[in-house]
Amino acid sequence: MTDAISGVDWSVPWLAPYRAIGAPLAQQVNAGSSSCDALNQVAAPVHFVAQAELPAGMAYEQFVFDTAQVPTREGLHDFFNGLVWLHFPHTKRRLNQLQAAQIALDGVQPVRGPVRDAITVFDENAALLQAPDVLWDALCARQWQRLFIGLRPLWAQARLILFGHALLEKLVQPRKAITAHVLRVPQDVAPAALDAWLAQALSAERLAAKPFVPLPVLGVPGWWAPNEVPSYYDDAQVFRPPRAATAG
Repeated sequence: MTDAISGVDWSVPWLAPYRAIGAPLAQQVNAGSSSCDALNQVAAPVHFVAQAELPAGMAYEQFVFDTAQVPTREGLHDFFNGLVWLHFPHTKRRLNQLQAAQIALDGVQPVRGPVRDAITVFDENAALLQAPDVLWDALCARQWQRLFIGLRPLWAQARLILFGHALLEKLVQPRKAITAHVLRVPQDVAPAALDAWLAQALSAERLAAKPFVPLPVLGVPGWWAPNEVPSYYDDAQVFRPPRAATAG
């Protein structure tokens, strides 16, 4: 049991995809169940086990790949990781396969190589955006005023889903500067097909190219009350201008 899990506000918009399963499981953990016991109640391609099951000196990713067991500590970080496994099992398995393949190639190094680093960034901090072209173009150009003010009505046609479990953990205590690494998803991918599409779309080469765009997620219309005031987006420390515009 952890006080942190009891502090999760499941009514916030970004937890909507996880609420139906996550809120009841969190209640069980808060009542005294282990995270593993709670998460294992939902069918998944892996089994959640206590962190002590991970052998000393063995890479976490290799253990998951070899045993289909996910070492899980008590606390928000690993609880959210488990929730993402339950909602995106194909994608999480794909990421684990890519990690294991890199370990097979290079071994476990003191510093992760570029591919393992990119996989970890995605796993921890990714978000998935389905949006009209004009919104995506404004995001890529970091045209924040256009993206969030001029084009604000178009956000009703967009869908942003947070994938990274560290990102979900950080947002338990919302701060303006929290930024996701966003990957675009075609608009014709149905919600029920998203996991399968994403698992197919990810490769070591694509991830190593870092096809991500930064997005301060609490700028999304409807996600946080303070962004209803246009001056919210004037903070250049959060809504940073394009690099070319800052070159001296």
